[in-house]
Amino acid sequence: MKHLVIALFLAAAAPSAPTTQPPLRLETNIDAMGSTYTVILYGDDENQMRSASEEAAEEARRLDRMLSNYQPASEWSELNRDAASRPVQVSAEDFDLLEACVHYSRTSEGAFDITVGPLMKIWGFYKGSGRLPHRAEIQGAMDRVGYQHLILDRATRTVKFDRAGVELDPGGIGKGYAVDRMTEVLKKDGIGTALVGGSASSIYALGAPPSDPRGWKISIKDPKDRNKTIQDVYLKNESMSTSGNYEKFFYAEGRMWSHIMDPRTGYPARGVLSVSVIAPRTIDSEAWAKPFYVNGRQWAVQHKQKDFRVFLCEDQKEAPCAWLP
Repeated sequence: MKHLVIALFLAAAAPSAPTTQPPLRLETNIDAMGSTYTVILYGDDENQMRSASEEAAEEARRLDRMLSNYQPASEWSELNRDAASRPVQVSAEDFDLLEACVHYSRTSEGAFDITVGPLMKIWGFYKGSGRLPHRAEIQGAMDRVGYQHLILDRATRTVKFDRAGVELDPGGIGKGYAVDRMTEVLKKDGIGTALVGGSASSIYALGAPPSDPRGWKISIKDPKDRNKTIQDVYLKNESMSTSGNYEKFFYAEGRMWSHIMDPRTGYPARGVLSVSVIAPRTIDSEAWAKPFYVNGRQWAVQHKQKDFRVFLCEDQKEAPCAWLP
């Protein structure tokens, strides 16, 4: 069940004249798409801030009704049920997003794949903490995974699957897209200072908080000890998304199995512990964190966009974490 929690109080501000009132701080939490979205605003107009925050919350709910695979009536749930038997018409927004997903899949050489749903289910990561499937289960799921199974017809704005059992999973892109859309709502409502986050793994920083003109301070956790910070960054009008093996995992047969799947093998990716991507848009930082994680450091160095910053931690003893050149 979705809920909305709002807290409003005075924020600590940079040194100013004694008569200057510090800005107000408003924090909102919204449950949508199986995640919790947090919106933190600074400003001087309480009514404007409350109105903007509520509109951002409603945007998250709207996207939940479109993208969530937890909502039976969502557009993506309808596609998962019906698109193998007939072309399903979707909204223009949804169609554009699916085209973007196909683009990410092609340019990442299949390391990002929106059809990874069957694998997430047999590995127990859809609504659970994970399980080790049999090889036959993995092979059966692999027959239903692959962005090539999506048939997108822009003329009719329809989507069809070329075989039964294909399932879209918004887990690799939904939070980033929602964070961007919520940020645009805040901008439209005149908000210039905000932090919008989806489950703390995909974040957009709008402007800078009153206490630090460098931007919003975000700590990248040590993937081997989340009680420690391995790198601090300051974000200002940019996003950051992190994919780490510590987010969801289980142990079986003497090793750790993470939820970050390589759609081309059917098994969780290995060799990398976490990747943090800083990019102008949150949809890009979230979508690209997975291929950089799955394909590893060398591939990431060769394919990193010029306006991206990437902090990658490998599973090795010497110099495991570093910014990519």
